[in-house]
Amino acid sequence: MTHLDGMDWIQAELQDSFDEDFELELSEPALSLELRKLYKRRHPETLDRNTYFRALLKLQAELIKLQDWVEHTGEKIAVIFEGRDAAGKGGVIKRITQRLNPRVCRVVALSKPTERERTQWYFQRYVPHLPSGGEIVLFDRSWYNRSGVERVMGFATPEQVEQFFQDVPEFERMLVRSGIRLIKYWFSITDEEQQLRFLIRIHDPLKQWKLSPMDLQSRVRWEAYTKAKEETFARSNIPEAPWYVVEANDKKRARLNCIHHLLEQIPYTEVEHESISLPDRVFDPNYERSTLPAELMVPQRY
Repeated sequence: MTHLDGMDWIQAELQDSFDEDFELELSEPALSLELRKLYKRRHPETLDRNTYFRALLKLQAELIKLQDWVEHTGEKIAVIFEGRDAAGKGGVIKRITQRLNPRVCRVVALSKPTERERTQWYFQRYVPHLPSGGEIVLFDRSWYNRSGVERVMGFATPEQVEQFFQDVPEFERMLVRSGIRLIKYWFSITDEEQQLRFLIRIHDPLKQWKLSPMDLQSRVRWEAYTKAKEETFARSNIPEAPWYVVEANDKKRARLNCIHHLLEQIPYTEVEHESISLPDRVFDPNYERSTLPAELMVPQRY
């Protein structure tokens, strides 16, 4: 690829990203004008699109290098994303995985435990999802459900929560001793910011699925979640797997800062690849391509 071809590719990728951003903007027609004004007034200094996407593409290029290194070396990386509802965990996970191979980098987002899982050792249902050699696993919420939502909503007894706090440091030390690089992020937003994001979800038909009755209860129990977070930090911030807090009121900056920090935590190097050339196609002069039945074709409505 020549330098000019490379520049064309970058421009094309930027345009694709701008188109995606524009599509996201178009998904908000149901928002009231007053709500839009309120949100923009609270976020006057967010990054402009051009700056944001150029920085994001550079970071995603580095993530590809990280992916190649992980696959080449057999490293095992687990990244935990925690935080309040609507804090932006899903947004950064989407940007991390956007250009990566799903066979190397996968997302784990477990639903509530089954009746059988409730009878098991608490960490048991998470263990099968831990990374094997050459894998990156992103946990969209994790075993810290016990010290967070389960505790606040009364799904776990005080005794179960206390047992969790006693077990989790050693559990994570075991993971690290086994060769897993464990990185933990907490996405932090203000009370007002969460309220604004919930209002947007309520009024946007394409985002309403993100809002569950449990999410609404998290608004009622804001202070209880704060206390739970503080104790979680106090009792599980260990040297082998410390917590890192991402200031997430500005979604764009939060994504860039988190990805940049993640890359800094891992001593990856660029893996050399053999140059690739496209082989010539083999033509068979006696082969005639058959015409597919019309009923197999997807109608061209656009």
